[in-house]
Amino acid sequence: MKAVIQRVSKASVKVEQTIVGNIKTGLVVLLGIGHNDTEKDAGYLADKIINLRIFEDDNGKMNKSLLNVKGDLLVISQFTLMGDCRKGRRPSFIKAAPPEMANRLYQYFVNQTKTKGVKTETGKFQALMDVSLVNNGPVTISLDTEA
Repeated sequence: MKAVIQRVSKASVKVEQTIVGNIKTGLVVLLGIGHNDTEKDAGYLADKIINLRIFEDDNGKMNKSLLNVKGDLLVISQFTLMGDCRKGRRPSFIKAAPPEMANRLYQYFVNQTKTKGVKTETGKFQALMDVSLVNNGPVTISLDTEA
């Protein structure tokens, strides 16, 4: 499972010109799910992300987590994170999980963050989405459960 995390001052996601997810201060998570991923990976990643100390404390040091700042989370399913571009010029998505499995693990990830008290918004699985965000910092972190 792969995640690209961006610290934001605001973010939203639209599907067919309708806003389906909207947050203020918090994190945008682009989440890619592979065919070998499990609920254990999703739970680990959800816990890791909401506890990452990437928000500034009173001294300007990245020392606070999403939970500490009571921030929001916007989670977007993005199978293209599983793309392999090592050969040729067209990405291969063979490592991406099939849609039914990916959606189940995506929903599991979202539920894990919600049960830990994080206001979590989402995009729409398998939809064409327009994601808008203001990256604060900028701070962008990538995580991979295989690494």
